[in-house]
Amino acid sequence: MAELDAIADYIALDKPSAAKRFVQRVFSSVEQLADFPESGSCVPELPKSVYRQLVVSPCRIFYRHEAGTIFIIFVMRGERKFKKKFLKESDI
Repeated sequence: MAELDAIADYIALDKPSAAKRFVQRVFSSVEQLADFPESGSCVPELPKSVYRQLVVSPCRIFYRHEAGTIFIIFVMRGERKFKKKFLKESDI
């Protein structure tokens, strides 16, 4: 989750309170996955994969769920171009 920290740190440069709200929104969204694991959208760059994404502007949170467990795979800024190398080869 280093990317999430970096995004929050960048936001905090101008508005520490906005960075705090952003992180709270991310954690709230991720917590909802426990009850609604299919609530994220399919990843356009991986159309037939088991991965889904949550978009909490300005970031995308990639995850998969398996046997009642949610695995957060990667977090990135939304404007960055997604590359499969962001995921481990074993995750694709």
